[in-house]
Amino acid sequence: MKRKAYQVAFRATLVVIMVAFLSTIFFASANLSFAAAAKKKSPAVAKISAVEYTEVQIKQLQGALKITKDQEGLWNNLTQVMRENAKEMDTLAKARAGNTETMNSVERMKLHSEITKTHLDQLEKLIPPFEAFYSSMSDQQKNITDIIFRTGMPGKSKRK
Repeated sequence: MKRKAYQVAFRATLVVIMVAFLSTIFFASANLSFAAAAKKKSPAVAKISAVEYTEVQIKQLQGALKITKDQEGLWNNLTQVMRENAKEMDTLAKARAGNTETMNSVERMKLHSEITKTHLDQLEKLIPPFEAFYSSMSDQQKNITDIIFRTGMPGKSKRK
């Protein structure tokens, strides 16, 4: 009985930690203000859209991985989902951009919850094409991909 309660508590804690971690990653790289076109700041402070950010990521990955002709179909499936996710996040950010200044704490929590749910849904859509593409990779490509996911940059391994 104690073991089962421990397992349930452990799983619940793990889910909470994962959501917090994913939210932190999301908010560190995709600020809500990237789609706020209504109030433009100076060009030096302007944020890029999720679509623009995703295009940069796609180009960097494509250059680092040296995708083969046999992998192009899987790569195109993956990048299509990445682009759709970015458009969805831009749409969500644009819809909320004007309201963030006047939101109270409860509304902000709900907004963060909505963004986190959207991000988790997007990850669920992204995993199958990524998994298919990853399984088609050479060992060298997998190593590069693992380094990129671990560090955010190709060739910069923090751990060995």
